[in-house]
Amino acid sequence: MAPHLSLLLVIFSRLSGTQAGAYGVSTVSKVSVKTGNYITIPCRYDQRYIQYVKYWCQGDYWNSCSALVRTDQPKISGTVSISDDVTRRIFSVNMTDLQPEDSGYYWCAVETAGRDQNTYLHLSVTTGTPELYVDQQEVSGVEGGSVTVRCYYSNTVVKKWLWCKMGIYYVPLVGRYSGILDGTSVTSQQTIDHNNRHILTVTLNGLNMGDTGWYWCSRGDLQMPVHITVNQLTTTQSTTPASTTTPTPSSTIIISTVNQLTTTQTDTIINPAVSSSTSQAPVNNTHHVAQGWERTLFYLPKTVNAVLFILCNVIAVVKFRATRL
Repeated sequence: MAPHLSLLLVIFSRLSGTQAGAYGVSTVSKVSVKTGNYITIPCRYDQRYIQYVKYWCQGDYWNSCSALVRTDQPKISGTVSISDDVTRRIFSVNMTDLQPEDSGYYWCAVETAGRDQNTYLHLSVTTGTPELYVDQQEVSGVEGGSVTVRCYYSNTVVKKWLWCKMGIYYVPLVGRYSGILDGTSVTSQQTIDHNNRHILTVTLNGLNMGDTGWYWCSRGDLQMPVHITVNQLTTTQSTTPASTTTPTPSSTIIISTVNQLTTTQTDTIINPAVSSSTSQAPVNNTHHVAQGWERTLFYLPKTVNAVLFILCNVIAVVKFRATRL
């Protein structure tokens, strides 16, 4: 029965979009990249594996995957490289000059004395525009300043945005968001440009050194990792950041915004949640309760479907064995 249960657990993890391995390794679950570009994948591991060898494996199934690069060997192999940040317990894999044949399943793994710890993700390399991408996968700011990340979604299917900090929290961004993520102020704005791309603009304000790390934006089952680096403020730098947001073109529709509107904005506002006079009010307890319900409703259907699928398979296995007896 053990093999069947093992298979069902794998199926359950794929149906529910789980990105954490069963034994303390986690990463994103699905990324899309344009041909010729590069991608960096962060893999987070448990504290007990700090001194262990980490490696990057390619293959549809764990038992048949092939290690491409390891931390105990030359860190670069062809177009693939690996580095291990033991302070943050994240090892990163960089793949350059990606081609369509590089598409497939990959595994973040930690070599142990027993069963190696692992988790998988799917990489899709496309000749066209990726479904989900960012302007830059690495951005930086200074203490007390702010940093902005823009995520683009080219599919017309409407799905919920998520903004995550690796290993800590995620925030469901429905319409608009203004709140606190791991002690840092986060605001977001969603727009649609003339190419019908859905754009999520996330800004982290009042940065501190602890904000350095991996984040990702998520749309449906797709994620795109982004690394944010916070540098110490020097005497020649000011904590007042220069604006990094380009003016919104007249063809862009603002879905929602947490910023107060000005007379220079002529875009069509769709279902504003608050009036301009109250758009900068702090988030109250009712908003946090609503977020909790949004998270529950987001994952409940996936969980129910996965459980029903597992039950059907278990019943089928039992009936099959009963007929053989």
